[in-house]
Amino acid sequence: MAQISAPSPQPTTKNSRRSGTPELGQAFTHRQIMTVLVGLLLGMFLASLDQTIVSSSIYTISNDLDGLSLQAWATTAYLITSTVSTPLYGKLSDIFGRRPLYVTAIVVFLAGSIFAGSVHSMMELAFARGLQGLGAGGLMALGLAIIGDIVPLKDRGKYQGYFMSVFGVSSVLGPVVGGFFAGSTSILGVEGWRWVFLINIPIALAALVVVWIYLHLPAKHVKQRIDYWGAAAVTLALVPLLILAEQGRSWGWVSTNAWICYGLGALGIALFIFAEKMAGDSALIPLRFFRITAFSISSLLNFIIGIGMFGAIAMVPMYLQLVKGLTPTQAGLMMITFTIGIMAGSIYSGQAISRTGAYRIFPMLGTLILALASLAMSLTLSVDTSLLVPGGITIAFGLGLGFCMQPLTLSMQMSVPPKDMGVGTSTAAFFRSMGGAVGTAVFISLLFSSAADRIKTAMTAAASDPPGWQP
Repeated sequence: MAQISAPSPQPTTKNSRRSGTPELGQAFTHRQIMTVLVGLLLGMFLASLDQTIVSSSIYTISNDLDGLSLQAWATTAYLITSTVSTPLYGKLSDIFGRRPLYVTAIVVFLAGSIFAGSVHSMMELAFARGLQGLGAGGLMALGLAIIGDIVPLKDRGKYQGYFMSVFGVSSVLGPVVGGFFAGSTSILGVEGWRWVFLINIPIALAALVVVWIYLHLPAKHVKQRIDYWGAAAVTLALVPLLILAEQGRSWGWVSTNAWICYGLGALGIALFIFAEKMAGDSALIPLRFFRITAFSISSLLNFIIGIGMFGAIAMVPMYLQLVKGLTPTQAGLMMITFTIGIMAGSIYSGQAISRTGAYRIFPMLGTLILALASLAMSLTLSVDTSLLVPGGITIAFGLGLGFCMQPLTLSMQMSVPPKDMGVGTSTAAFFRSMGGAVGTAVFISLLFSSAADRIKTAMTAAASDPPGWQP
């Protein structure tokens, strides 16, 4: 069983306690960590909330802006920029320090939210969402890395568990909040749907104030060249594939547009591997890390977990609405069970890791729970299924994810040298985001293709035997 241990933190002086910031070379106290944690959790809340908040409001927004044909790009733009920028933030924070990069991410996200709340066309909204995603990539990648900087290794799991809880809460809360705002004609004299983005402003400002005042880390500027070629190659690899994940259902997975995306993605991956090999230690994601068993396995598991998590978040509410007849708000509230599961799993695993030092057991147990929950979903959900069944399944999904996400991030942090903490942490978020994009596209595509076939079969049967289909 793998164990973690760390030297005892150095004592903190009275002056540092009074100022709320430790002096150089001293450890953060629990109170100081919790103060900084508030700002970091607000950042995580913003980034993960905006992954899902638009889903239940996009029809209202696009209808108001006369841009129904462009509505998918509002989601795709956020997904592309947040995913592509995640490893960039991780690498740059290892070079220039976490604090300036995190503050930059908040400011960029704030600017994107203000822009999105004031747009007058869907094209403007797509640009604004892209700007939001550019900030969100840093918020998702750097929060856990900062905790890795200020918290001793033996206690890290306990604090990182809070991030996974906030991630789960905000991911599920997004569609509910988005539906509420979209359903409101006007709030404080402003169109209801604009509050989907304007609500971010006070939260982002609060996070910025807390981080600016209380987060002070030793200045860092490592003399290392920036891997521009790697950044360009990963952008070429990801952008066509993420666009395909979003647009594939309408284009067709073997259409001309799809094959162009496949080709560009494959070319980008090949160029990325070549660029990273040439860059060596300066690489965006050094290839030598993948020779570390724990790092490579954790990366793969994060990708798989992303598929399961976002697939469940997309599929269960759709089942509740299309099959059980619930409203979007009711379906969103039903997903609170998912939040309960992920909070319980992440907090318990974090505290257990801090107490015992053992972390490998949780991803193993979590993966088993996820597999059983997926099997139960495929075998039990139907028109006549009681709502207690999907409620129990989503609790299991959340529990499995809570057991997996935080320990896997911790594993990747531990498997790389301390100077590469940002890369290790951002890579975990990167693969999870990629898995989420694939999972959402694949699950929804399977759902609609299966539904279309069954509707066609039912209509054919009805046409051949009309009396048998009359009420």
